[in-house]
Amino acid sequence: MANLGSNVFVVCRFCMIHNMKEWVEAQKRKRFTIEDVEALREGLKLASAVGGSAGKNQDVKYGNQTLQDVNIRGVTPNMINIGQEQVNVGRYITEADYARHTYNAFIGFDIADKLFPGLDPMGKEIAFGGQSFQVVGVAKSIGSVFGQSQDNFVIIPLSTFMKMYDDNRFMSVGINVQARDQSRMQESQDEVRLVMRARRHDKFADKDSFGIVSSDAIMGLWESLTGTIAIVAVGITAVFMVVGGIVIMNIMLAAVSERTHEIGIRKSLGAKRSDILMQFLVEAAALSTAGGVIGVLVAWIGTKVMSATTPIPSSLPLGAVAWAVCISASVGLFFGIYPANKAARLDPIAALRGRITFRKHCGAGETYEGLQRKSLARARHHQRA
Repeated sequence: MANLGSNVFVVCRFCMIHNMKEWVEAQKRKRFTIEDVEALREGLKLASAVGGSAGKNQDVKYGNQTLQDVNIRGVTPNMINIGQEQVNVGRYITEADYARHTYNAFIGFDIADKLFPGLDPMGKEIAFGGQSFQVVGVAKSIGSVFGQSQDNFVIIPLSTFMKMYDDNRFMSVGINVQARDQSRMQESQDEVRLVMRARRHDKFADKDSFGIVSSDAIMGLWESLTGTIAIVAVGITAVFMVVGGIVIMNIMLAAVSERTHEIGIRKSLGAKRSDILMQFLVEAAALSTAGGVIGVLVAWIGTKVMSATTPIPSSLPLGAVAWAVCISASVGLFFGIYPANKAARLDPIAALRGRITFRKHCGAGETYEGLQRKSLARARHHQRA
């Protein structure tokens, strides 16, 4: 479905299922048959091609080798013009194969590569579903979508497929309709509804007893899903940035209080307000940037773990790294403005006087922690009194 052309849509029993209720309702729908494909071929005037396809996953064997979970597809011969498969070696399924229910197979690139390494697969026989099939063609490599290979398939005539698996009620069946051009997609879908509703005797007030899905609908669903994820991700990230910024601001305020004497000495030796401001802004930015770099390293490790343990490809683009580090630095700069400004505005005389007063209260060799303990004890004494 992810590789549909811009002017192709699919008529199917199970299409865009969003919840369990829709799944239960779809189970009640009639299965599609070859007769439905032929009816649409004859009844549609606006479509350039109508092709049928059915799918099922099975193990495929060649000699002593077995490939598990291979996508077995039954198709009409014109699917070569509708789908994304292209012939690399040999040929596709022909009208003669379809009419005679032959046991010929057109295999994907992965099947040829894994079952016949270093061998010519043409004319070889593979087995699945209790039958042997002769390989008559090999497809060009298509690639993967969301980590799922699109080359792991075996294509046989739809007539043969229905003969083998017609008793399977869970079989996935679809009718691919190719409109003459993208501008006539809606008209073609309306024509399909007219033919199918008449064929299935759907009443005027009833919903369609079938589904129709196009590449635009799939992309719309995907964009809606990723858009929702992006909004949630941005919201969560914004909350964490605010929390992290507040933490950085508190750390810098504590640093300003502890380094009052240092600030006073620097100002008394000629440091400007802008120098003190820049010093604390750089410290705040460095603190937040370090957090951003650690976050990027965690994300990089996560992508490696995901790639190693799942079929979903993942990577960490350099652009994302640059944005992450820049935003982290910006958070530090923004929340570091208040502490840095407070440090820059300190009066050097008051700052040095505060240090001298501190020494007088502490006495020789006494620490700040000792003064705190004395002050706490004195406060408790006054409270009891």
